[in-house]
Order: sequence, then C-alpha cells, then structure tokens
Amino acid sequence: MNRFRSFFTSSKSQATTTESLDQAIKRLTGYKPKDLTIYQTAFTHKSMGLKNEKGHVVSYERLEFLGDAILSAVIAEYIYNEVPQGDEGYLTKMRSKIVSREHLNELGQDFGLLSFAMTQVPQKHFGNNIHGNLFEALVGALYLDKGYKLTKRFICKRVVDTYVDIEKLEGKVISYKSIFIEWCQKNKKIFDFNTYEDTGVNEVRHFAVRLKIDDRIVARARATSKKKAEEKASKRAYFALQDKM
Repeated sequence: MNRFRSFFTSSKSQATTTESLDQAIKRLTGYKPKDLTIYQTAFTHKSMGLKNEKGHVVSYERLEFLGDAILSAVIAEYIYNEVPQGDEGYLTKMRSKIVSREHLNELGQDFGLLSFAMTQVPQKHFGNNIHGNLFEALVGALYLDKGYKLTKRFICKRVVDTYVDIEKLEGKVISYKSIFIEWCQKNKKIFDFNTYEDTGVNEVRHFAVRLKIDDRIVARARATSKKKAEEKASKRAYFALQDKM
C-alpha cells in the first residue's frame, strides 16, 4: 500500500496546489478522516493494478456499490418524510430522479473528485459517469470510516439541502424511453427500436437507432452505446410527438 501513500502525498487538487487528500476530504465532507486508506481506495481505478494484502484488486468499484446503497437509503427516507402524501410509485420516481446518473455526475463534477483519481487511463478517455462513480465511492468510504449517522448528515447537508428541489424534480424527465414506451402501450401503438452498429469513420464504436411507430420512422439517433442511442431517439420522438403525448 506504499504506492497509495506516495501518490496521494504528491497529488494536487484543482482547488489548491497544497491541499492533501485528508484536507480535501475534510473540506468536502466536513469530517477529518480516521482511516485515510479507505478514501485512497475510493479514488483508485482498477487500471492501476494494485492489490491489497489478501491479493484482492484495489479499486473504487466496491465502495461505489456500497455508496449507491447508502445514498439510496438516505434519499428514500428523506422523500418518505418530506412527501407524506406520496404513494409508492411517486416515491420511487422521485428517488430515481435524485440519484439519477446525470445528477450524480453533476455532484461528482461540482466536488472536483476526478482531480483525485489514481489511474493509468488518461482522464480524457473517461465518460461522464466517472464523476458519479467517484461520488458514490466517496459516500461508501465515508460510511465505512464514520458510520451511517454522519454519512446521512453529509448527504442531507451537501446533497439534499444544496441540490434537491422537490417541485422542480416533479417535472423533470429522467427517461424519455420509458415515457415513450408507456405512451405506446397505453395507446396500443406498435413500436420498434431498430438499433445497429454504425461506427463509420469513428475510432470509437457507435450505434444508430431508427425508432418506428407502426412501421413509420419517427426519430433517428446515434451514440456510443445502444442505451444512449435509444434514449436520444426517444427524446427526439417525445418532442416530435409532444402534442400527442
């Protein structure tokens, strides 16, 4: 684990060139770390090839999994108490909006977490999701280091109080594909996501979509994954058919 210490001792934050990792954690979370190694793991990408004393790969992915669960639990409790009239469907949708990948990426970016990432992969090759992944890993690390009570306090103060507006979130769309499919099913429309690989001259793999309703193309889209391409096509279809939907 000495490579951990040497890296993070010399690592520089975007906020200041003299800030150490323990100082950054205290600034970001409000708590001084008890076990800095946990936070070092939270910023370690598997490309480093590090292993712990038991021979297990060291990376932020397990902490990301843990942080996702803790964050979801805290947000679920918040919404449950904040909106007593909300039914199960409403509460589930609101929680999904707050912990959406887009929102978590925004949090990770605002916190400047990528500046602490320990990786062999050039940062320009990471997609936006790295920001949200690191934020979830930070939450997981904080939970292991400080426990649920203080982690909940951090989430409520730095996430809920700062970023969550129930009224605005009620009108926010998190999945145009879901809305499109629900509308088609409700109106007995036959739809088809005709998705195929379309790399063309790009070095990066791309996928294209022809979105059809009753054999008529209503939208086209192209992106670096099937999921992104289908969501983009659904969004275009949503606005093209907005007066009907």
